[in-house]
Amino acid sequence: MTDNPHDDNPRRRDFLYIATGVVGAAGVCAGAWPFISALGPDAETIANGAPVDVNLEPIAEGQIAKVLWRGRLVFIRHRTAEEIQKAKDLPVSAQLDPQEDSLRVKEGHEEWLVVFGNCTHLGCVLLGHEGQHGGWSCPCHGSEFDTSGRVTRGPAPSNLPVPDYVFLDGGTSIRIGVSSPDQTV
Repeated sequence: MTDNPHDDNPRRRDFLYIATGVVGAAGVCAGAWPFISALGPDAETIANGAPVDVNLEPIAEGQIAKVLWRGRLVFIRHRTAEEIQKAKDLPVSAQLDPQEDSLRVKEGHEEWLVVFGNCTHLGCVLLGHEGQHGGWSCPCHGSEFDTSGRVTRGPAPSNLPVPDYVFLDGGTSIRIGVSSPDQTV
């Protein structure tokens, strides 16, 4: 052994080079990770864009369920036989944006109405079981919609839009956001 403190020990020097390299590489990876993960969509964006499945079994006849899809409010209304008949009987002269009830529901599932839940005037959230026809009303500006989501009064220029959706499991659930059961996003 020598008393020289500057004596080069090759094994010690190699260890320090390797340890420094490993720590440096780990630091680069740790610093780059937030930038790389920021390039992809966040979980909320993925969830908002994906189709949403809704079980219809707990929705009682006459009830309106509310769900969010792509950040937008969607009403799912389990219409009674009386509400369906009122929608079919509403004359064209009472509608501001005339449309047949049969074009707003799926054939064989007339009891289920699926519409966006914001007024087509300025986007206010609608109140259910309200208005002259027992559909929805806008508490802010007075627009009214029937049990088929068709505008019958007020400044709203059009009917409540119907999102793409399909029935699944023999009609016990729906998938909002697709136009066929086999469609993937």
